[in-house]
Amino acid sequence: MSLMDKIEIPRRTMVLFFIIDTSGSMDGNKIGAVNVAIEEVIPAIREVSDENADAQIKIAALEFSSGARWITANGPVEAEQFRWNYLDASGVTDFGAACKTLNDKLSTKAFMQEATGSFAPAIFLLSDGEPTDEWHSVLALLKQNNWFKAGVKVAIAIGDDANKDMLKEFTGSMEAVLETHNAATLKKMIKFVSVRASQVASKSSNAGVEGAYTGDEQKQQELNANLQEFAGEIAVSPDNDQLDW
Repeated sequence: MSLMDKIEIPRRTMVLFFIIDTSGSMDGNKIGAVNVAIEEVIPAIREVSDENADAQIKIAALEFSSGARWITANGPVEAEQFRWNYLDASGVTDFGAACKTLNDKLSTKAFMQEATGSFAPAIFLLSDGEPTDEWHSVLALLKQNNWFKAGVKVAIAIGDDANKDMLKEFTGSMEAVLETHNAATLKKMIKFVSVRASQVASKSSNAGVEGAYTGDEQKQQELNANLQEFAGEIAVSPDNDQLDW
């Protein structure tokens, strides 16, 4: 092989997790906005992945209502191959089941088993309600998971009835929780968060969960600052033509 031949270095993987509340209260405009926004943002996530020499982005999606179910049951899907199928909304809000189901797959024996290694994930939670199952102990267990600890986390509170204390517990701070009251803003938030979280989480400052988490903490702080700046922009120029839910 000539010295001029190009050697392709395997990229690590960064998984973007969508954790989506599909309970009955999400029916109508809420789940409609979620479906449209995720479908429309996928090309941008593909672009982030294509342009990143260090990381390939994969997507995993989990819905929870009466129980929890992986949409990507066979594991994370490469952004280039991912296609969004619209979700329906019904049932209750089993957030505890979602935490358990996520915890079960955040492992090198499950969704994080990449031969080339994995960046800590980006985990994006959307919910509009109050949990209907026991979730405190399950979330406490999830927070002991090293992949969850190292991952960047963000949540969107959809409407007035969303349990923002729960979302704060999940993300680790209110700085990582955005709040929206109409479909137009929800779609903007989903698109911004999906792309920015993917960009931040796939940086090469710290490419695993071994060792110190300093790099990952810096990523979360960077994302939080981006979220607060974006929330300020939304507040200055709200979608006045959109009625609140």
